[in-house]
Amino acid sequence: MNERDLRYLVAISECGNLRLASARMNITQPALTKCIMRMEEEASTKLFQRKGRLIVPTPVGNVLIRRAKHIIQSIDETQREIHDYVNGSRGHARLGVVATITEFLMPDILQNLTRTSPNVTLKLTIGMTDFLLDNLRRDELDVVISPVYESDEFDCLPIMKDQVVIVASRDHPLAGGAVALDELKQYKWILPQSSVGLRVWLERAFERLAMPPPQVQVEISSLPLMPKLIARTELLSFTSRQNLTRTNGGENLVELPFPEITWERQFGIFTRKGGYIPTASQVLVDRIVQATAEIE
Repeated sequence: MNERDLRYLVAISECGNLRLASARMNITQPALTKCIMRMEEEASTKLFQRKGRLIVPTPVGNVLIRRAKHIIQSIDETQREIHDYVNGSRGHARLGVVATITEFLMPDILQNLTRTSPNVTLKLTIGMTDFLLDNLRRDELDVVISPVYESDEFDCLPIMKDQVVIVASRDHPLAGGAVALDELKQYKWILPQSSVGLRVWLERAFERLAMPPPQVQVEISSLPLMPKLIARTELLSFTSRQNLTRTNGGENLVELPFPEITWERQFGIFTRKGGYIPTASQVLVDRIVQATAEIE
């Protein structure tokens, strides 16, 4: 059993298909079949089984695949660390950021990075918290900036506070005056998918106030689109107060002040527990910490 076989094993499990796995790994299907047979002989048991058109791991196969992923991740991290030492200031950073704070935080950070570290390259991924943390878990990102929550698998450094509030268009019937909680029941909402922490918190707040859950008419996965959509409809939403000062539609939004439905949250920098952080990513983290301290 060697590193190459372990990589093939993981590819087969993720693709569920020898043709796709062979294309990903640039190897022939017969060679992959021989790899499976060789590893099954070493393990003295079946590692894969057919399920319809898919090839899926057996229980023993799942154990080996889980171990294989850890081994491959450790090898890749070691290679990146050696590369960093050899190349000094050169390096590659992989950063994931939730859309909420990308627009007002990252432009200055990236401007500084390109000026002072011209040999550092950056992969910037913008998305929802669950998507970003899943990429961090799979070692496809080095660092993620996301709302803080307790986790056994990630380290988190809190960096800045934020408030999430109910917002509406400036032309919305509820805008500009005192609003009773019961009036919220009359309107529909635009919100992210149900697994996103922001929506989970809002629905729990409604439940705590003995109110029916928000009537979601539009479920959206692109947070940057929300301000423009809210501004052109009578849909309510729940979003960062930062969005009210943006130029992508936020200037046409107003906050509906409900202290009992205001989420005081904090953003933090997430890294894998015990995972290696490349020098380029650590430099980026240091600059983000400095920039957010100035915002505070």
